[in-house]
Amino acid sequence: MAKSKSAYFCQSCGYESPKWLGQCPSCKQWNTFVEEVVEKASSRVPEWRSTTQNLPQGNKRQNKAAQIHEIVYTEEQRLQSPDKEFNRVLGGGIVSGSLVLIGGEPGIGKSTLMLQLALSMPHIKVLYISGEESEQQIKMRAERLSQNSKANCYILTETSTQHIFKQIEVVEPTLVVIDSIQTLHSSQIESAPGSVSQVRECTAELLRFAKETNTPVFIVGHITKDGSIAGPKVLEHMVDTVLQFEGDRNHVYRILRAVKNRFGSASELGIYEMQGAGLREVSNPSEIMISQRDEPVSGVAIAAMLEGLRPLMIEVQALVSNSAFGTPQRSSTGFDTKRLNMLLAVLEKKFGFRLSAQDVFLNIAGGLRVEDPAIDLAVIAAIISSQQDIALPAKVAFCGEVGLSGEIRAVNRIDQRIAEAAKLGFDVIFISKYNTKGLEAKKYAIAIRPIATLEDLFRAVFA
Repeated sequence: MAKSKSAYFCQSCGYESPKWLGQCPSCKQWNTFVEEVVEKASSRVPEWRSTTQNLPQGNKRQNKAAQIHEIVYTEEQRLQSPDKEFNRVLGGGIVSGSLVLIGGEPGIGKSTLMLQLALSMPHIKVLYISGEESEQQIKMRAERLSQNSKANCYILTETSTQHIFKQIEVVEPTLVVIDSIQTLHSSQIESAPGSVSQVRECTAELLRFAKETNTPVFIVGHITKDGSIAGPKVLEHMVDTVLQFEGDRNHVYRILRAVKNRFGSASELGIYEMQGAGLREVSNPSEIMISQRDEPVSGVAIAAMLEGLRPLMIEVQALVSNSAFGTPQRSSTGFDTKRLNMLLAVLEKKFGFRLSAQDVFLNIAGGLRVEDPAIDLAVIAAIISSQQDIALPAKVAFCGEVGLSGEIRAVNRIDQRIAEAAKLGFDVIFISKYNTKGLEAKKYAIAIRPIATLEDLFRAVFA
């Protein structure tokens, strides 16, 4: 056994230092260094290599340097799961040899999502490894999901990576699920499970296994109080794909968002509904994002936005009221507060709306977090509708980015946004006139109203 030593690791980025530092030189965060007992790097033997000496050579990839013009590109063969939302978020399916990290709050449904995935593919052999639950607990959840009748799924409750890789040799799975990475520990590191060095080492061993055997691996990760995945930031750089499972536990809808994806778009999302029998995929999320009302109310506008390759119609709700205190409140849920303040400044400076003495509250219905600037026009319409107490027509949608001078700027892929609005039965959509170049308005079953500035919007909607 090699002589151990102590080192200090930054919990934010994984930077290693021989002594304690107040500020991390790498990420500039304060008071993030913790002391851990580690083994000398020169004495480490890679766990995966040490436990696979008898692995058939056909399962290992022998790589050598090659010039780029000699490389023959072949289309990636992806495993298709029955969950279309999951396939969309991954970019079209599960890539062989990929390492996917899934993060989310406790109790949001990460384990349910992974077990449901493992039970839904009987045509492949899946190894589900849990370090948090017993076999009886997993069996009970599988019975609740009612999908384990024909599943080719193996359950292993283990936390030692050495024992895990030995079982992998025996089972030879096509897909591996780890729940969770913070519970695993490697014999090469003497620190406790969940520490920075253990999480990094265990992830590195799983990465080597995935790449050498061409086996996809899904690992579940805990998150910290600020919403980021626990452990060193280098963990997210090591994996191929980072998925975030979001949602309010008081609501039934869950959102699976791709934060990083080397094999597809990094802005895709899938929407699920949490039910007693598991997660149900929502094929048409625009219908659930828009509230069904008998009569129009003020302060509500419908926006046409994009998340990755998917067009969505969302409901923007605004409330403007007189401030009871000296400083007015500016609050937004699902929308950037700084951008809200910018839009309010445009309304006050350019168009004379006295909002500096009024409270403004903004909410994106459905619990969605929106970063698409194309909803600026809907935000403006909802705010003015609430302030003037004038209800907007129910079948009117808005799509456009608002500039600092009040101009309506063009947005990308306007044809998909218009088609989505027409499919849901909207009568009119307001867009930027700079988006009309090359646009065939006659082929859409919706009236397209191009506008250049916010003044045009006020005249057309609020008269």
